[in-house]
Amino acid sequence: MSDPDTDHIDVRYVANLARIDLTDAEIERLEGELDQVLAFVHQLDALDLTGVAPLSHPHPISNVFREDVPAEGLEREDVLENAPATVQGLIRVPQMMGES
Repeated sequence: MSDPDTDHIDVRYVANLARIDLTDAEIERLEGELDQVLAFVHQLDALDLTGVAPLSHPHPISNVFREDVPAEGLEREDVLENAPATVQGLIRVPQMMGES
């Protein structure tokens, strides 16, 4: 980690990247909260972790997926009944790309 005195997160810049409009009060509050988070991270950096094995999760985990078994699908008519718009037996979706 870097020096705590030089750490600064430009909340306005990050909000702009995320296309989030924040008021001055929200920016001030978030800057304070982020400063607290960075201070906590610096406390963790100070810990002596010699001999502590890295881990990705605090509890043992296992694959919880069900077995992939083929099954009957839905009838086309049932699916189209629930679609907001259809055209020629297909689900109509908004155009994603402009015309070239």
